[in-house]
Amino acid sequence: MNLSDAALLLAAGLAAGMVNAAAGGGSLITFPALIAIGLPPVPANVTNSVSVFPGYVAAVAGSRMDLPRGRKLWSLLPTAIVGAIVGCLLLLSTPARAFEVVVPFLVLGATAVLAFQDPLRRLVGHPAHLSPRRRTVTVQAMVGLGSVYGGYFGAALGVMLVAGLALVLDTTLARVSAIKNLLSAVVGLTTLVVFALFGPVDWAAAAVVAPATVIGGYVGARLVRRLPSVVLKTVIVLFGTVIGLYLLWRALR
Repeated sequence: MNLSDAALLLAAGLAAGMVNAAAGGGSLITFPALIAIGLPPVPANVTNSVSVFPGYVAAVAGSRMDLPRGRKLWSLLPTAIVGAIVGCLLLLSTPARAFEVVVPFLVLGATAVLAFQDPLRRLVGHPAHLSPRRRTVTVQAMVGLGSVYGGYFGAALGVMLVAGLALVLDTTLARVSAIKNLLSAVVGLTTLVVFALFGPVDWAAAAVVAPATVIGGYVGARLVRRLPSVVLKTVIVLFGTVIGLYLLWRALR
């Protein structure tokens, strides 16, 4: 790795950390950067998953004041761990082509759910009117599916989690974003352990990207706390749309 490669990865890490804290999808900055310095797709994906984890931790630190208290939040973590393990095993043991075609539609669908949150709430019922059991099952299912996706690829995991959680949780978008940061960190830690043991990680590249995501993640999380909900939603929807269209273009070209 030469100096220009390191500079590219450093800049990508800073930007990705901020984007992950605000909306998710920072992997679509670091993943192409890793490809650009010469890594093949699978090692680049695995290295990317390991590299962005510290940024998720920084985002949790920056948004910790918005995290709800209680056992309900912590009950989501085992689901996130199991889902991430399943996603990692899918990546390491199956062809990626079929999933690559599906991913853009998942991202665009999640973005649409967030964009049309209010009409959908009128259709399925406002979160305040859902029974506790139905809300619990729905949240667990969303976290589980999102974590499988996060273990497999991870880009736009934050968009998917925010879209799903905002539909069924009666709370502010800043608090939903804080929950998303915690779940993303748990998924990130799980993928780090699995890929460190079994994946083709480029540790030199990871050593450059990871510290940069810490700085970017903390700054991005602090910024989110100061944004009005309508502005934050607009940012996430726009970014999710761009990510989904980019993934669709890459899958079909």
